Amino acid sequence: MSTEHQQYSTENQASAILEYAKCHEMDIVKTYADHGKSGLNLAGRISLRGLLQDVQANQADFEALLVYDVSRWGRFQDADESAYYEYVLKQAGIKVHYCAEPFENDGSLPSALIKTLKRTMAGEYSRELSVKVFAGQCRLIELGFRQGGPAGFGLRRHLVDQDRHFKQILQDGERKSLQTDRVVLAAGPAEEVDTVRWIFDRFTEVGETERQIAETLNSNGVSTDQSRPWNSAGIRQILTNPKYIGSNVYNRRSYKLKRKRVKNPPEMWILKPGAFEAIVEPEVFDKALHIIENRNRSYTDDQLLERLRALLKKVGKLSGFIINQAEDMPSTCVYVSRFGTLPRAYSLIDWNPHRDYSFVEINRTIRAQHKPLVDSIVAELRGNQTLVDRQVKTDLLTINAEYTAALVLARCYTTPGGAQRWIVRFDAPLQPDITIAARLLPGNRGVLDYYIIPRIAEIGSSMRLATHNPMSLEVFRFDDLSFFSALGRRVAVEEAA
Repeated sequence: MSTEHQQYSTENQASAILEYAKCHEMDIVKTYADHGKSGLNLAGRISLRGLLQDVQANQADFEALLVYDVSRWGRFQDADESAYYEYVLKQAGIKVHYCAEPFENDGSLPSALIKTLKRTMAGEYSRELSVKVFAGQCRLIELGFRQGGPAGFGLRRHLVDQDRHFKQILQDGERKSLQTDRVVLAAGPAEEVDTVRWIFDRFTEVGETERQIAETLNSNGVSTDQSRPWNSAGIRQILTNPKYIGSNVYNRRSYKLKRKRVKNPPEMWILKPGAFEAIVEPEVFDKALHIIENRNRSYTDDQLLERLRALLKKVGKLSGFIINQAEDMPSTCVYVSRFGTLPRAYSLIDWNPHRDYSFVEINRTIRAQHKPLVDSIVAELRGNQTLVDRQVKTDLLTINAEYTAALVLARCYTTPGGAQRWIVRFDAPLQPDITIAARLLPGNRGVLDYYIIPRIAEIGSSMRLATHNPMSLEVFRFDDLSFFSALGRRVAVEEAA
């Protein structure tokens, strides 16, 4: 099942499978079930991956696999994918039974034809549903309702009922609970609104660059809505986002059917002007856009390349980060748009970016620390009489057969200003219940501390850390893993008299 609205789906399937087993005098010895996971791809399907690993490692202690119907493998866009998974079991001598299908899975021609048709239909169902959902979301945008994503600095998400009556302000991570409720954007705290207007004023009237504005905000102790320091990209995002003049925008980026995320051209955007209360005058917003567009369009190819040569001469090397942070330089998007790629632009000024392979040694050092750390975690857990199952290839730990945990190492890097930073990238394919993020010491040898992050925290695909972090992140920090080890300790419960 993939949504909370299907909460009884797996129970109904299990009931049908049990009845099938009884009728065919079979004993069910093990169950593989993926609750709340999309069937569009294998990512997040921990149980299905576990089934395949058990079979391929010759650890399957069963002779047959009972599946509710053909679509339960997944609604893959390539029908051959589910066929391959069934083939893996067939090669291992395990017969697949479809409990709710009107045909016998006996390898006959009719059986093969029906399975192929049903696999194709399963994928087509997802495609058709995607089109319907997208059309519905576009309709809601045109009605002035917000569709997903954070509000942004200076704005807040307001929950309203179907008659647009205000109900409450949604905090970060909160979602509507009723299907008929909707979300709209509204002005946030007065100090944030004033800051947004100040940004536009400094850019359009004073003529300051995005970098200068970011440096002023940082020096004054003003953080972004994500409690992070400002940078040029964050300022530019405010200056170019129509939501600050009350326009509702959707489909700027697409991520349909779990495929590659793409950036859509403006003609594909769904735009509803005047959907929300504007906190910036449209004339001011248009002036900011005009400045940015003219700045990007005013350069000829030769002028762009000349500026690139000057920057190279000044700093000695080039990169996307260096170009975006340099004052009076067009963004990397301009160079990519004009010359195809950054390396192509580099070649036109006769500069060859000799790749810095120092990161290879750093990564090798980091990888070498992963297995010993997992070994120590497993040893500490087992020392507390905790049951631990460890996957050989992924080092995913299953603790007391109840929850999973995975270790990730966060590399320490130093900013040009001398500050330490860490980026924790969560292992999306594994989908562990708990992620143990070990922050490495400067030099990336040894552990500084640990962040114990439960999946229900819904932090996202990555987490950026500094030397000092907001309390919302610090609650997950621990000097060692004694707390995590204690979570798995079994405690005897006495029976009450």
